[in-house]
Amino acid sequence: MNPRRKKRLTIILAISTGVAAAIGLMLYALSQNIDLFYTPGELVQGKGPDKVKPEEGQRLRIGGMVVPGSVKRDAQSLRVAFDLIDASGERVTVTYDGILPDLFREGQGIVAQGTLEDARTVAAFEVLAKHDENYMPPEVADALKGMQHYKPEYTEAQLQGSKS
Repeated sequence: MNPRRKKRLTIILAISTGVAAAIGLMLYALSQNIDLFYTPGELVQGKGPDKVKPEEGQRLRIGGMVVPGSVKRDAQSLRVAFDLIDASGERVTVTYDGILPDLFREGQGIVAQGTLEDARTVAAFEVLAKHDENYMPPEVADALKGMQHYKPEYTEAQLQGSKS
């Protein structure tokens, strides 16, 4: 192999190794920041066909309905604890230290971002409430179908009638 080809091969290998290392580091950094969405039922029973459960300390997003009568406020601080429920009937406790959104109320659909403390407790660092009566995040709407508070825009009969 002549010296010119050897030099080109070395440069190509060095660039390829550098690109592979950069991609590997990016994927590792992104895996630390991925927040997976769970419903209370998925959190307790597992998600997907393999029933995969998140690990304690894992960052996640959880969405569901705030159980009426479950909101407990600490008198000395901004700490709040409340339960979430979904169509499966599983309850998960969310703790939050901060000011809740103005639209937060019992019986309302919310999404909380935080870390899993144990199998049924999430320590939230952000709580999001729906912004008006017509909007619900798609993940929460899918998770809450079948619950008594959920009111779909159209019934199945109306959808069938409009297709014919």
